[in-house]
Amino acid sequence: MKRSLIFVHRWLGVAFCLFFLLWFPSGIGMMYWDFPSVTAADRLEHAAALAAAAVHLSPADAYAVTGLTQPPSQVRLNTFDGRPVYRFRAGRSETIVYADTGERQGEVTSEMRARAAAAWAHDRGSAPRVETLLEADQWTVQGSFASQRPLTKFSWPSGEQVYVGDASGEVVQYTTPASRLGAYLGPIPHWLYFTPLRTHQLAWDRVVTWSSGIGTITAMLGIVVGIWMSVSARRIPYRGQKRWHTIIGLIFGLGAATWAFSGMLSMDPWPALTARPPADIPQALRGRLELAPFAAKHPAAAIAQLLGDPPKELEFAIVAGEPLYLATSGPGRTRIVPMSGGPRNQFDPQQLIALAEQASQPQGLAGTALLDRYDRYYLSRTRQRPLPVILVRVNDPEQSRYYIDPRTARVVYSYSARTWMSRWLYHGLHSLDFPWLYDYRPLWDIVVITFMLGGTALCVTSLILAWRVIGAYLPAG
Repeated sequence: MKRSLIFVHRWLGVAFCLFFLLWFPSGIGMMYWDFPSVTAADRLEHAAALAAAAVHLSPADAYAVTGLTQPPSQVRLNTFDGRPVYRFRAGRSETIVYADTGERQGEVTSEMRARAAAAWAHDRGSAPRVETLLEADQWTVQGSFASQRPLTKFSWPSGEQVYVGDASGEVVQYTTPASRLGAYLGPIPHWLYFTPLRTHQLAWDRVVTWSSGIGTITAMLGIVVGIWMSVSARRIPYRGQKRWHTIIGLIFGLGAATWAFSGMLSMDPWPALTARPPADIPQALRGRLELAPFAAKHPAAAIAQLLGDPPKELEFAIVAGEPLYLATSGPGRTRIVPMSGGPRNQFDPQQLIALAEQASQPQGLAGTALLDRYDRYYLSRTRQRPLPVILVRVNDPEQSRYYIDPRTARVVYSYSARTWMSRWLYHGLHSLDFPWLYDYRPLWDIVVITFMLGGTALCVTSLILAWRVIGAYLPAG
């Protein structure tokens, strides 16, 4: 039995030590570099501020131009190609109407795409190289880009790259030499984001899931073999590389096993165990959107009230029956502009709690709190999630928790007992995102890097032993 376990572990180790050697060192890179992406905060940063004098149409008049008959599910006023536009969303489709002239946005010209790219680039002194992408490259390998192709790629001599959707005219990807280098040191090897593999979604999913699953079994077998051999001999019965491999495995093997297992959970192999809480409370915080109540204050008048920090976007919302504009000028800089009166910074927390209480019936709420620091479920290593937030706990079997941003009346995170696997076995074991570590950085960095270096050492000794195994089967000479 012991010899069989050693044989299985040895050959599994030969097959999968390269995967581990990719995952552990790149895990250190993942701590500080992410895969390049364009986030909502990035779009906001590069957007032009709204000018009250340029907004001529009312939202109702602009909506009439769309020809739609049902009320929109979302309305935003921001800029496109340097001009103010209304964006009306109905289902999955979005219609853009210029707020200065009332015309609908139609075909996106090459000049518009060039202007969109130039607004993102810092290299203004030279002309970019322009090419059309019909297929994925290394920086557009995710499936989400498939619906946005073809893309126009603008490459500057400085190394900046801007990808613009041909149909939408929106910047969908942006990279620099630094962000690409960081991706090669972290996310690309860690997630196996190699273009020939990642462009085939099903194959990539299976490779990551099965390799991490078998890697977990390999690590657990190694622990069993190491303990069994050491206990039966009352010492480590090896010398040289085998001895070092056994010592390192006994120290870091459990961490390697849990890390590989939690990595497998990132692929969501059991979706039923990661389901989100019901959406009653998020829906209750925002009422059904209608445009007629916004006639009481023209968007231009709302913008004029915010001259000290002009907004880049107005979102139309109805909260507790009150129509209002959510004016955002930058990340974390959102103000509320009601139909009457001046701007204010946040909603009344008690009002939001009352809406949540009503939506939680018949179970009701188990408790509420105003949090000014992260807790064990709602936390952020980069401190980008908003604070303070209102925590409401529902008195249901799932122990649902909702975290509400009082500046936007929006649920920014939710948790239920059904998502415990995602929270503790994935995020907890894989990222070690525990408040007692995050709150005392660089303690988190030291602990995680120690685990990564230990895992890397385990992989290196595995490779040396694997080479010896393979060498034994190679023909001499």
